[in-house]
Amino acid sequence: MLETSARLLRLLSLLQTPRDWIGTDLAQRLEVDVRTVRRDIQKLRDLGYPVHATPGVAGYRLGAGTKLPPLLLDDEEAVAIAIGLRTAASGTITGIEETSLRALAKLEQVLPSRIRHRVNLLHSVTVTVPSAGPTVDPDALTAVAAACRDHQRLRFDYRSHDGTTSVRDTEPHRLVHTGRRWYLVGWDTDRRDWRTYRVDRIHPRVPTGPRFTPRPAPDVDLAGYLTHGVSTAPYRYQARITLYTSAETAAERISPTVGVIEAVDPHTCLLHTGSNSLDEIAIYVASFGFRFQIHHPPELVVHIRDLATRLADAAQ
Repeated sequence: MLETSARLLRLLSLLQTPRDWIGTDLAQRLEVDVRTVRRDIQKLRDLGYPVHATPGVAGYRLGAGTKLPPLLLDDEEAVAIAIGLRTAASGTITGIEETSLRALAKLEQVLPSRIRHRVNLLHSVTVTVPSAGPTVDPDALTAVAAACRDHQRLRFDYRSHDGTTSVRDTEPHRLVHTGRRWYLVGWDTDRRDWRTYRVDRIHPRVPTGPRFTPRPAPDVDLAGYLTHGVSTAPYRYQARITLYTSAETAAERISPTVGVIEAVDPHTCLLHTGSNSLDEIAIYVASFGFRFQIHHPPELVVHIRDLATRLADAAQ
């Protein structure tokens, strides 16, 4: 049987899992009787941890309180957090690098040697390429997230890709993260349509506007909606191309922000992409090394034939 202090820590660890615990289950895990569990629950409450009783059943759940309880992690959880913090140090949010490394230093200081060895082993043989491009201001990201959560209209200055600035008024719906960029999907009240905005180009105006009733999402698959929106929809030429390779292989070469891949069969897929330049599409697709066939637009078919003739002449 565990000593009282060790048992309290074990009980706190169990209560940190996102579920309701019945007293008999806790007693079985701790190898004590239910009365001892009740006494230990009260001890945690006396220490300031808000352990709530579940109405209707003899269950317990740890709620949010005024102090941060000690996080009791198993080996795999500790490794996952350490790797996540190291990865976040090269992230897309301004200032997160220093914050992540500071948190990682605190975590590594208390890791058991067996876990610290696993984490350091991975770090010692890994080289991280810093994220390219602009980062997102954390205050702007928080303001946008709060407006999405609270269903409040959001006005902001928005800088477009050509550098021009305009004021937008939106009903923000969701933030979408692609791994390199943060985007806001929202209803533009002036344009009366759904729009996608890069958060690194947003400068929120505070305070936020009045509350609104959320509209149905533009698509149940917001990730797919955003991918299509940033890779195809805004461009002059929207191409549909068959690639004679599997969708999985194509996805290894083509970023979701560049094109949408649609599987046809195990050996063929469709690529939907766009650009303001026919040359850009032609050269980009040719660089994959896959056999491909252009379906749309007709101008791209003609352009590639002309380009192929010029390239053949240059090689003679």
